[in-house]
Amino acid sequence: MNWLVHIDFRKWVTHLHWQFTMNYLAEDEWGLWLWTPAGSVARRGSEPAKTFNRNNVKLIVPGAWWTAIWNDGGEFDLYIDTIVPAAIGPDRVTMIDLDLDLVRSADGSVMIDDEDEFEDHQVRYGYSDYLIERTVVETHALKPKLETREEPFGEVGDRMMAQARALSLAKY
Repeated sequence: MNWLVHIDFRKWVTHLHWQFTMNYLAEDEWGLWLWTPAGSVARRGSEPAKTFNRNNVKLIVPGAWWTAIWNDGGEFDLYIDTIVPAAIGPDRVTMIDLDLDLVRSADGSVMIDDEDEFEDHQVRYGYSDYLIERTVVETHALKPKLETREEPFGEVGDRMMAQARALSLAKY
């Protein structure tokens, strides 16, 4: 199946962030799985387009305050963006990035990233107290799950990456 889904990532609320297209991979109890092959292009706001040099797999969980992206090799294998729960349509997913992120390195260590950006944007964009608290709580609740590779951050994510890798080799 070659079902394309546009990813419309924004900063609070109307500021363009990452814009790119992904391929449908699967839907399961964890959510919607999408993938891009190495060589895919993305644009962040009005910046020049960027080419991804690795396969990527993205998980979008309905109602969740986060989205995950796995990278096929490299320094970081998993990146979690905290978001306002995604608006998922048949060919478009819109997400508002809340800046506070989790990064799992290839060695398994996990760190909270972009705390300075999160603090700056609380003031710049006028995040509500609820939004700030919810973002912090979600981030700290997810960190041990990444560290222990609790599903879907373990074998499930690895299996989806293997499927994407096989599709990439077959198609590209």
